Amino acid sequence: MKLLGAIEAGGTKFVCGVGHEDGTILDRVSFPTTTPEETMKQVFSYFEDKSVEAIGVGSFGPIDPIPGSPTYGYITTTPKPHWSNFDIVGAIKQVKDCKVGFDTDVNGAALGELRWGAAQGLDNCLYITVGTGIGAGAALGGGLIHGLSHPEMGHILVRRHPEDTYEGTCPYHGDCLEGLAAGPALVKRWGVRGGADLPPEHPAWEMEAYYLAQALMSYVLILSPQKIVMGGGVMKQSQLFPLIGSKLQTLLNGYIQHPSLQENIGDYIVPPGLGDNAGLAGALALAELALRS
Repeated sequence: MKLLGAIEAGGTKFVCGVGHEDGTILDRVSFPTTTPEETMKQVFSYFEDKSVEAIGVGSFGPIDPIPGSPTYGYITTTPKPHWSNFDIVGAIKQVKDCKVGFDTDVNGAALGELRWGAAQGLDNCLYITVGTGIGAGAALGGGLIHGLSHPEMGHILVRRHPEDTYEGTCPYHGDCLEGLAAGPALVKRWGVRGGADLPPEHPAWEMEAYYLAQALMSYVLILSPQKIVMGGGVMKQSQLFPLIGSKLQTLLNGYIQHPSLQENIGDYIVPPGLGDNAGLAGALALAELALRS
């Protein structure tokens, strides 16, 4: 089987690994995301003795994933210090003679879940991560959705919860979905170190589900995914899944008549089938896609 490389380029840490085109991960290593110079030096050191045929990069964003664009392969307007306008694909190609697949981390994870995870056997799915930020990727027919660039579904506007007076954390939009429902909003709104410090019955989770269900309603109406996969640190709170499902049903109000959205909602909105490997396996899927193209 072909040996492929994978890079899950996160804002907090990088995870590098190698595996096969069936999604099997053979080896992995992780290290903190610091400056591009320091971080990429560790990436190059990891892959130096590995004869991979392609490397997939699933990156934090915003990025430019459009081939032919002058800034293709760049991490673009990210608020992550030191990484704005960094040509990550160009840096890899300078030291590794192989094909490079490049997309957002959530697009990669969506593709991985469609190939080998919770959405295996379906034609399309949506993958959403709710953690330090909120992002979503959509896989369709074995490919990924692009247009002017990549989807930025974490920054849609949502109606405020009637009891929420928090201003929001997003530096661009204030109280967009990410500004109100990502991990930092939970921390600052409720004065805790993290979501894990809040008990399952805390009102924070009803408010969190209120915002996430609104987002899912928009995604369902616009993209009509066959499966919605929700990962990230905040979604480790398993009580969120039934709360979100119930609120989504209330919002849709029977407008879309489909068993997945009615009696089978618990099987429609699910955690990643690939577990904590969703990001790295997604990068493997991007490598496999680059190899085929």
